[in-house]
Amino acid sequence: MADDSENLEIKDSPPVSPCYLEVNCRSSSKIRRFSVGTEAGFALNLINRKLDDGLPLALYIESVKEGEEPVSFGPNSVLVCYGGGWKLQTVTEAEDELHSTKGLLPSVIGAQYIAKVLLAFVFLFVFGAVFTLALENLPRFLIFINSSI
Repeated sequence: MADDSENLEIKDSPPVSPCYLEVNCRSSSKIRRFSVGTEAGFALNLINRKLDDGLPLALYIESVKEGEEPVSFGPNSVLVCYGGGWKLQTVTEAEDELHSTKGLLPSVIGAQYIAKVLLAFVFLFVFGAVFTLALENLPRFLIFINSSI
């Protein structure tokens, strides 16, 4: 009878959340654990200190989930696990540059792209020539206006 009441207490108790956070280091592919309430800057400093030579340093920590916009943590932010598929991971310099230039350059440079660039240069030089001619003839135009008044 006593065993049944103990089993009920265990089943009814809420699940205990871990008292640590796991951060996936993308450089070393290792998972680092930090206590709840750790600042992101401190965690980043420890992660970078434990990296082997030649591996890229982590720039910041972000929380990612498939299909969602990542949440970036500043150096003084307290690390938080959002649960439900959100995972903490580091971002390296190489990954950050890849994300920042993504979409700026065309994936394939074709003949149409080169033609557009050349057309832009032609318009640029034509525009410059028109302004040069206008500025060269500005004194004559002003004299013509003054003489007709």
